[in-house]
Amino acid sequence: MTNTAHNTESPLYVDTLYQGINSFQWRELFDIVEKKGFSEKRKALFSGKKINQSENRAVLHTALRNLQGDPVLVDGEDIMPAIQTVWRQIEQCCNKFVGITDIIHIGIGGSDFGPRLVCDALWTDDSVAKTSVNVHFLSNIDSADLARTLARAKPQSTRVIIVSKTFTTLETMQNAQSVLKWLTEAKLTKTQLSNLLYAVTTNTDAALQFGVKEENILPFWDWVGGRFSVWSAVGLPIALKFGFDTFKQFLAGAHAMDQHFLNAPIEQNQPLALALSLYRNQLKRDVKSQAIIPYAQALNLFPTWLQQLEMESNGKTFGLDHQPVATSSVSVFGSAGTNAQHSYFQMLHQGTQVVPVDFIAIKAPLSNLPCAEEHHRQLIANCLAQSQALAQGFRHPTDQNHTYSGNRPNTLIWLARLDAYNLGALMALYEHRTFCLGVLYGVNSFDQPGVELGKKLAKPIDQALANPEDTNLLAGFDDITKSRIQWFNLP
Repeated sequence: MTNTAHNTESPLYVDTLYQGINSFQWRELFDIVEKKGFSEKRKALFSGKKINQSENRAVLHTALRNLQGDPVLVDGEDIMPAIQTVWRQIEQCCNKFVGITDIIHIGIGGSDFGPRLVCDALWTDDSVAKTSVNVHFLSNIDSADLARTLARAKPQSTRVIIVSKTFTTLETMQNAQSVLKWLTEAKLTKTQLSNLLYAVTTNTDAALQFGVKEENILPFWDWVGGRFSVWSAVGLPIALKFGFDTFKQFLAGAHAMDQHFLNAPIEQNQPLALALSLYRNQLKRDVKSQAIIPYAQALNLFPTWLQQLEMESNGKTFGLDHQPVATSSVSVFGSAGTNAQHSYFQMLHQGTQVVPVDFIAIKAPLSNLPCAEEHHRQLIANCLAQSQALAQGFRHPTDQNHTYSGNRPNTLIWLARLDAYNLGALMALYEHRTFCLGVLYGVNSFDQPGVELGKKLAKPIDQALANPEDTNLLAGFDDITKSRIQWFNLP
């Protein structure tokens, strides 16, 4: 094993030289992951087997970017024709949305993070044409998010996309109702309203009842988890803003990474290298967190997207065998360099805890300004310097305050340029890393039961907040929650 994972099939370059793992240690790690059934589980991921055991579902986000259309079977049925139909629907939407000034995309979690990240990232790519439509992402149930969105949109020339797998997500449906009221108050007729509403969901009946026309409903499937859904019709805003060909390039980059992950030997497998290096740091250094630092302002939302992907997937106490696990997800944080250097890098360099870092760098400048080359050179110099400083450190002969311990592991991921193809590959790289870590931890990376309890408890609390005169509604709460409800309801 060289300390880099690069293969001609992959668009990216993953440099693990500063992880400090020698060839013997890599071999030990490969043995560990193979004993945990990695090769067999990787094959099962792509073959449509129901590896999401708790929900008895296949996990086939990779099929969403299978542009060749090779058959993918679920319960004996090829799902590719249905996926290809959605591709045609997306392309038709791109052709229909003419004269539109605004798109309001309503969703939360996996229905929001992915398309928001991609739309934010691709604005730097001057090689693709961008439509004049303004895409607004509305996720938070906080009315301030709603107010800001509505203040920027023009109701007469707006299209609304409601994204909810079940069409019951509290935040999404509350925001959708409020946007619908805003449109109604703008004197739009029922016919106009039905023409401007679109839905991405598995629950067609609920979307129809809401007022979405059948031809404006784009399907979702239970074998696609929300945090893996940007490749589906959830990514419709990407195509509407940057064109269907750009959306296909995004899928193609992810597909290229899929093929690398599926076919590359474990010694050259990039997602596996990322997973094994982090796993080793968890075992050997007891690390609890990881920083993801993209040296590209356009990727500032990448750590936010990755937080859900990794922590919702692998933040588990119990494994597939229903026994407690020894290790599970780290806490993920990060933001764009060089801004991050002036925030928490002090802790990364000299804090008492070791925090592994993934640096993401782009070879090509990220704008066409006359000064872009100079800016980009300095940006990359900072990225490489921070990586070197974390790994090698510096011992001042007399002043401990200016001593850096070094030996702080980090990885550098290079992209040739930040375009749809390479962005797709980068996001798929981390999706597969999450899968590999799930194999190492022994957990189901494709369910999320931990998010349900708070949702369940919120319903009776909301009832009590809405009906302060009904003291009987307080009976089921603990004393602390009861006192907080009473405080909120004070005049």
